[in-house]
Formats: sequence, structure tokens, C-alpha cells
Amino acid sequence: MAGGSRGPAFWGQLAFTLLVCLMLVSPIVLSLLAGVTQNYFVGIRSGVTLRWVEEVLRTYSGTILLSVQIAFACLACTLLLGVPAAYVLSRHQGRATRLVEELLVMPVAIPGLATALALIITYGGFGDFRRSWLFILVGHVLFTLPFMVRAVLAVMNSVDLATLEEGAASLGAGFVRRFFGVVLPNCMPGILAGSLMVVTLSIGEFNLTWLLHTPLGKTLPVGLADAYASLRIEIGSAYTLIFFVIIIPCLVLMQAVARRGAGSK
Repeated sequence: MAGGSRGPAFWGQLAFTLLVCLMLVSPIVLSLLAGVTQNYFVGIRSGVTLRWVEEVLRTYSGTILLSVQIAFACLACTLLLGVPAAYVLSRHQGRATRLVEELLVMPVAIPGLATALALIITYGGFGDFRRSWLFILVGHVLFTLPFMVRAVLAVMNSVDLATLEEGAASLGAGFVRRFFGVVLPNCMPGILAGSLMVVTLSIGEFNLTWLLHTPLGKTLPVGLADAYASLRIEIGSAYTLIFFVIIIPCLVLMQAVARRGAGSK
């Protein structure tokens, strides 16, 4: 605006934005406060305590550790599958590769419960596998793999990999050396962004896991749902607090990587 003046439209938009933010943040803040309150129904004046957090850590530490275990196993699988897949999709553009790329997105496009049901119908007869946490891992890999492929593929398409590889080949570098010495270093921002996204999505995934889990294989979101359904609201809120402590650093790192990638362009 001329002279830097701010008219009614600006203040109206600002007020609306702040109101929307308040509506989104308030339920989260109230839920987190309930997790450190002596008695939720009395309110914060009943006193602040870490009793409920300690009880969750003591009773449900297994679900938290299992979620972290599955998340990093999922990360390893998506790195091994997703980075080479993105490389092939980037270097060989055509109808077939576009079709494969669209098929990779299908687990994201359809409801998680439908994917879980398909996995149960296909592999549910393998008893030991069905009861193992590996069964949940398969579902998480299907769900998160497209995010890894898309993140890495976006970086690969933004750099001239063909020219870089031709230069390395002219100096005598074989395929393995070119891939690990040229391709991967240039794609590291996409790999890091995809990795953070995979870990975050895996830890917080509920729809697939709700059908795939067994009583002895509950993950953090499933345990969170059970806590809210069957226990005191303070326990469920403390569970939510622990979930945020785990997930927020990943989200902050993801934003930092995104800003760094945008600044380097």
C-alpha cells in the first residue's frame, strides 16, 4: 500500500487469521494441559503434576517403543526401495514410468482401512506373520513409500543428473561409484526431507494400524485411542503430550529442511 498504510482489509484478514489459529491451537493446548492437571474436571487450580505422564511411561512404554521401532524400520525400507525407484523414474521418463508413479500413489489415495483389509485378506493366513509387528510394518511401508519417492524425485528432477553422471563417467567412474558419489550427495535434501516425512507419518499412522495391530502389538496412536476410550481423560491427555514430544521435533526439522532447500535454489 502507498506510504505503508494498512487499511481495514488488512486488519480484517489479520483478525480472521488469528481467530482461525486460535480455534486450531486451543483444543491442543487444553488437551496437553489436561495431561499435567491433577483433576481435569476441577481444572488447573487442582494443581499441576507429572503423575499421569509417569503412569503412561510406566504402563504404555511398550507401545511407544514399538512405534519408534516400526518408524525407523519403515524408514530403512523406504530408503532401500524409494531412492532407487526415484532414480529410475527420473532417468527414464515415459508412459510406463508415469504409470508406475501413479500406482505408487494409490495407497495414499484410497482409505487406509481398505489397504489394511486388503493386506489381511492377502496375508492373514500366515499366522506368525499376521501376529508380528512386521505385518504392521508392511502397511506403513505401503503408505509412506510414495512420500519418499516424491521427495527424492522432486530433487532429482531439479538437478541435471544426466550431465553430472556423464561427467563422472568420462573420468572413469562406474555406475556404483556414480550413484553413491554423485547421485546421492546431490539428492540429500530430498532424502532428508523424505526421511523426516516417513518417520513422522509412520509414528502417527492410525487407520492402517487399527486393523493390522494385535493386542500384543499396539502402536502409540492405537494406544492413545484405547487410553481415551477406557481410562481417565488425564491419562489420554498425558499420552497425547508424549506423542507431541516425539512428533514435533520431526515437524520442526522438516520445516527447516524445506526452508534450507528453498534458500539454496
